[in-house]
Amino acid sequence: MTDLDRPSTCQQCGKPLPPARSTGRTRKYCSGTCRSAARRERSGEASRELENAARVHDHLTVDSRKDMLDVMADETGSEAADAAAADGREAARGLLGQLFAAESASPLDAIAFIQGAASEIAEGTQVAVERARTAGHTWAEVGQVLGISRQAAFQRFGRPVDPRTGQPMAAAMLPGAAERAAALLADLVAGRWAAVGRDFDERVAQKLDADGIAVLWARLTGMFGRLERVGEPLAFPAGDRTLVDIPLSFEAAERTARVSYDPNGKVAGLHFVPPGFT
Repeated sequence: MTDLDRPSTCQQCGKPLPPARSTGRTRKYCSGTCRSAARRERSGEASRELENAARVHDHLTVDSRKDMLDVMADETGSEAADAAAADGREAARGLLGQLFAAESASPLDAIAFIQGAASEIAEGTQVAVERARTAGHTWAEVGQVLGISRQAAFQRFGRPVDPRTGQPMAAAMLPGAAERAAALLADLVAGRWAAVGRDFDERVAQKLDADGIAVLWARLTGMFGRLERVGEPLAFPAGDRTLVDIPLSFEAAERTARVSYDPNGKVAGLHFVPPGFT
């Protein structure tokens, strides 16, 4: 194929294509997003059926949130996603501004209000991710919008099924695992070494007593500096165990505290791994 025969614009969005490569297939699309969009369009009737099926779950979503989700454009381009994110931040700032300006709202009422809103947003995010998956978007695309890896997106929002039982693995997760792991980390940061190990199983307790826990934390702060921020804990199933990842921001590095719980609620592992570690 000559240069004159090669397309110069993206067949999906019409934007100019990057310079042609000397080897490989002829480029037709400017990005993986456009390639995926074209593939969905080619699926014809199947795509339309998927779109019709991609309705917000009535039993999970209140009417006001269904209205919001149903009018969102089905786009994955970075510009559209950035604009939508900006709109969301602006709406949240306006709502919080009204809350804090209200003289009748007490500080405790404000906390309860924000906590309730956060719970609704978390549920709405789950519904939106399920809608995106039903519409054919990949976990990589979902993760790109969320600013996380595709594995992290799957761990947070996926609904894996245990091949042995056919049941959702989330049903077998240890209740309250995220809260328990957050409490363990709080004890660690506060220097309550004995409290950190109170739920260790026998194997972990033999390897990591109170003195060993203190040494471990000293090594971490010696390598990475002071702990500056703790992220939200994320619990997800891993076979018979429940894992909880807690993002940690030190002065000089990012790490993830990973706590592993066995089915009896005992801590079967405590590790500090790089972000995205599998």
